[in-house]
Amino acid sequence: MSYDAVLFDFDGVLADSEPLHYEVWCEVLAPFGFEMDWETYVRECIGISDRLMVERFCATKTPPLDFETIYALYPTKKEILSRRMIEKMPFLAETVRLLNDIALPMAVVSSSSRNEVELPLLQAGIRDRFSALVCGLEAGKLKPAPDPYLMGAEMLGALRPLVVEDSEAGELSGKTAGFDVVRVSSPQEVAPKVRAALGI
Repeated sequence: MSYDAVLFDFDGVLADSEPLHYEVWCEVLAPFGFEMDWETYVRECIGISDRLMVERFCATKTPPLDFETIYALYPTKKEILSRRMIEKMPFLAETVRLLNDIALPMAVVSSSSRNEVELPLLQAGIRDRFSALVCGLEAGKLKPAPDPYLMGAEMLGALRPLVVEDSEAGELSGKTAGFDVVRVSSPQEVAPKVRAALGI
């Protein structure tokens, strides 16, 4: 298959950031009894919106917690996460080398907000490798809807993009858009799997 672009998810793909998301949620929600272990977080929270994650957490408590009260902490979570992302620079060296070796147009397609995506890319000096970013609700709908990947492909003028994803929702989004998807289980798998798919 000859691809004309590569569309990357961000958290858990380009950035080894899912542990940071988990760490920050644990801090912010600890006063409300957040005791979700890492394995449960990976299984139930990766690939969905933060809003849905908070809804699920509120529903697990007896009696259920008030969603609006808990979700009001979301700006605090985003602020702490932004600092941690810049402090810890969660980009693997082999991923950065991969980005420099890919000669095709590239985009980031993420359910995270633009600041959570763009600022770490700028800090790492790799923002200019991407011709487009599709973040949050900029496409109108979140994954698993195909809209984010369709928008990313349209922004690059791509007809046969390769999608790189780590979540079920992201994989479904890419496949529903009609694109081939490389599924990874960690950022460590990104470089070898994408190199194999592109033949580089």
